[in-house]
Amino acid sequence: MLIKTYGSAVYGIEATTITIEVNITGGTRYYIVGLPDNAVKESLQRIESALSAAGMRMPRQKIVVNLAPADIRKEGSAYDLAIAMAILAASKQLEAPALSNFLMLGELSLDGGIQPIKGALPIAMQAVRDGFKGLILPYANAQEAAAVAGLEIYGIRHIREAIAFMAGKQPLDHVTVNVDDAFLGRMDNYDTDFADVQGQENIKRALEIAAAGGHNVLLIGPPGSGKTMLAKRLPTILPPLSLDESLETTKIHSVAGTLGTAQSLMTTRPFRAPHHTISDVALVGGGANPKPGEISLAHNGVLFLDELPEFKRAVLEVMRQPLESRQITISRARFSVDYPASFIMVAAMNPCPCGFHNHPTRSCVCPPGMVQKYLHKISGPLLDRIDLHVEVTPVDFHALTSPRPAETSAAIRRRVIAARERQARRFTAHTTIHCNAQMSPRQVHERCHIDESSQTLLKTAMERLGLSARAYDRILRVSRTIADMAMAETIGPEHVAEAIQFRSLDRDSWTG
Repeated sequence: MLIKTYGSAVYGIEATTITIEVNITGGTRYYIVGLPDNAVKESLQRIESALSAAGMRMPRQKIVVNLAPADIRKEGSAYDLAIAMAILAASKQLEAPALSNFLMLGELSLDGGIQPIKGALPIAMQAVRDGFKGLILPYANAQEAAAVAGLEIYGIRHIREAIAFMAGKQPLDHVTVNVDDAFLGRMDNYDTDFADVQGQENIKRALEIAAAGGHNVLLIGPPGSGKTMLAKRLPTILPPLSLDESLETTKIHSVAGTLGTAQSLMTTRPFRAPHHTISDVALVGGGANPKPGEISLAHNGVLFLDELPEFKRAVLEVMRQPLESRQITISRARFSVDYPASFIMVAAMNPCPCGFHNHPTRSCVCPPGMVQKYLHKISGPLLDRIDLHVEVTPVDFHALTSPRPAETSAAIRRRVIAARERQARRFTAHTTIHCNAQMSPRQVHERCHIDESSQTLLKTAMERLGLSARAYDRILRVSRTIADMAMAETIGPEHVAEAIQFRSLDRDSWTG
C-alpha cells in the first residue's frame, strides 16, 4: 500500500517541502531512496525501536521509502517521524486520512522520544506557503515555529502522541505565541550599557557614528584601554530590530541550531565574537553540508574581531567580498546557497606586539620596524573596507573615578534612531539600502555633495595620507552620517574634517 507524508529540507535559510512515499509489498528488505545521507539511511533502525516502544511493530515485508524530489540531497535525522507515520499507515496499523494535511518533522529516540531539529522557523514559513493545515514537530521547537501565523503548531514529546492524534483518539493543544508581546516586550533586554563606561568620550562618539550609519570600526589601543568593553555595548545603541529583521535573523540562527528552545524570535541584535583561531569556513560558512558562518550569525548585528592581527591572513581576506556585497554565496557542484551577512564589523587590536606604541606614559619596547610589520598583518584592501580607525587611549584616574554619571545607551540610541530615520527617508526608493554605509559609489556621488572648501580639505588629506579611491568614498559616507547626526541637509567642512580624523592608520605616526 502506498502512503505519502510530508517533511521538509532546509537549504541556506529557505525550506523545501519533501514528499515521503512509503510502499509496502511482499519481500523482506528495507530501502530508502532519493539521495539520502547516512543519517537518513540509519533512520529505519531508530524507527523500529521507537515503534516497538510505542506498542507498534515494524512490518516484516519489503519497505521502499522514497524522498521526493529525488534529485535533492536529503540530510539529517528530521525525517524520522514522517517516515514512521507513513510506515504505520502503509501497514494499516494506523487509519489517518488527515496525514496529507500536516507536515511532520522530528528525530526519534530509541524509546520513542522526539528530539529537536534545526530550521523550524523557515520550515513553518514554507508550510504556510504550501498550504498545509498544521505542523507537527518536537515540543522543543514549537515556540519557534509558532511565531508564524496561519498554521496550527503541535509540539510533541513522544511518537505515541502523534499516533493518537492522527488516529483521532487524543487531541493535541495548539502552541501559540503572541508575536507582539514576545517581540516588543524583550526588545531592550541587554545586559550591558554605555553608562558603565567612564571617560572615552571620543570613542563613544565614533561608535555612535558607526551605529548611525552602519559603518565598520577598528579600535586601536593598548591592553586594558576598554576596547572590548566598548565594542560589547555597540548593539545597545543600534536601532531596535524590526519584525522583518527579527524573522530573518531568527531563521539564520534556527538553521545553525543556536536558537534557544524556549525562544520564539530573536529580539535583540546579535553580537558575535569568534576567537582568532577560527577557520575561514567557520567564519564565512560552508563545509561539506553548508552551514551559516559567524558573519551570517552576526547578520543585522555586530561582528567583533578581537586581536585582529592574530587572525590568520587567509581568514581575514575571505571577508573582503561579504563586507561589500553583504551576503556570502557558498557554491558546491550540485547547488549553491546564499546567506545574508549585513553586519557592522568592530575590530580591536594592539598597536604593536608589546601593546604600548604611542602610549602616553609607557614606552614601546618593540624593535625598529616591528610596529609596521605588525600592522602589515592586516591587508590594505581590508583596511579600506573599515570606515573608522579610532585610537583608544587609556582612561586617566580622574575620569575613571569621576562621580559624574556617563550617558546611557538609551540616550545615545535616540540620536542614532533620528539619524537612521533621515537616511530611511533619503533611500525610500532603494529597498536594499537602509543606511549610509550601504551606498554604492554611484549613490555616494549623487548623495554626498560637498562644497569647494570641503573639496580642498579632502584633496589635501588624500594627497598627504595617500588614500585610495575606496577610502575617499568611505570618508564621504562617514561625512554624510555625521551631517545626518547634526540634522544638516548638506555636508560641511566640519563634517569632512571629523571623518578624516577617524583614519588613524593612514597617519605617519602609525608607520612605526
